[in-house]
Amino acid sequence: MSRIADILSYARPRAPAMDAPPRSLLAKLWQHPGARVGLILSIIMGLIAIVGPSVLPYEPNWPNYGAALRPPGAEHWLGTDSTGRDLFSRLVDAAHRSLGAATLVLLMIYVIGLVVGVVAGVLGGVVDTVIMRLVDVLMSLPGTVLAFAIVGVLGPGFQNLVIAMVIADWAYYARLSRSYVLTAASQPFITAAELSGVPRWKILIQHVLPGVAIQLAIVASLSLGGIISAISGFSFLGLGVQPPYAEWGAMLSESRFYFPIAPWLLLGPAAMILVSVMAANLLGNGMRDVLETGRR
Repeated sequence: MSRIADILSYARPRAPAMDAPPRSLLAKLWQHPGARVGLILSIIMGLIAIVGPSVLPYEPNWPNYGAALRPPGAEHWLGTDSTGRDLFSRLVDAAHRSLGAATLVLLMIYVIGLVVGVVAGVLGGVVDTVIMRLVDVLMSLPGTVLAFAIVGVLGPGFQNLVIAMVIADWAYYARLSRSYVLTAASQPFITAAELSGVPRWKILIQHVLPGVAIQLAIVASLSLGGIISAISGFSFLGLGVQPPYAEWGAMLSESRFYFPIAPWLLLGPAAMILVSVMAANLLGNGMRDVLETGRR
């Protein structure tokens, strides 16, 4: 029993020294050069998505054919589209749809993957076999093709696109989560806790689940940029948000017909997608570096 006590004592987090108080994740990200840039860009894009629609200079969905295809100027900062709608207002109004859809998809596949993977890894047996066979089937199909098929069945639209992307992507996170659970369960301090009579549910909640959640969060943070690009791509093909509502991918699709005479229609949504993907990737890479370093 003394050996078990030693192992548990070693596994228990040490209290930080008085001269080195623990820093929050936000503070650590701010010290990381790439993450700092990503954090600033993410805050800017988040404010645009949350606050922007309430302070728009023009109604983004009402056409004004008398002002169609006007170049950028004092009246319309980024110009107007083929129906006279203010491009700046539509870009800002589209932010909460493009970024909101990507964030919603990421949260849903993270939660579903975490729960399903933990259940499969903890229960094992028939439950694990059934879940993993379903995961194998879904992962054998290309995610984009599967999402196309689901949208084809459900029909185009914002909600159907979110459902399709969640169904197509959750299996990967479930398999990762299960592998993390099995790896954690083989650690010496978990075995010691079981031998010392600690309840299995308590071991899961206190020792296994936090580590699995952090490792899966690292993977998820690196996926946000790809999800933003995928949603824009589906909307570009007309499978996402439907007219007259604005979405960056759909705006790119509309602008391609007028690029020779109105190139400003393309530059605005392309720049917003580029900045959003860059912010997500920089922040994701920073979270990976900070969290992985903190676990060593």
